[in-house]
Amino acid sequence: MEPETVLDLAHDQAMQYPGVDIEHPFGPEYRVYKVRGKMFMMHFELRGTPCMNLKIDPLDGEVLRDAYSEITPGYHMNKRHWITVTGAGESGGAGSRLDDELVHDLVLESYCLVVAKLPIKDRPVDPTTFGR
Repeated sequence: MEPETVLDLAHDQAMQYPGVDIEHPFGPEYRVYKVRGKMFMMHFELRGTPCMNLKIDPLDGEVLRDAYSEITPGYHMNKRHWITVTGAGESGGAGSRLDDELVHDLVLESYCLVVAKLPIKDRPVDPTTFGR
């Protein structure tokens, strides 16, 4: 999957979720997706490759980083709680093993992890049942 396709899928997915806003606090080249003011996804370009950072459960992050060359520790983020995802695997975009379902699951997981940390009265959805 091409890097731009990964970002397009993630964007389309995130924009369907309640309470999502896009901001540009680090400049126009960084799209930060927030729910109720808390970041759950960021799109940016790293050395010419479109990427995104997503929040992740630490154990899931370890498994994903081991399984996919397209998933690395979060760039400029807490390496335990964030991952960076591109559509370019070891052999470039054509070698990518990411698919639509995985991208969907990663974005959903990131959103739900952030929502779960919000006060109950501020949650736009129940993170334990949303999207399941």
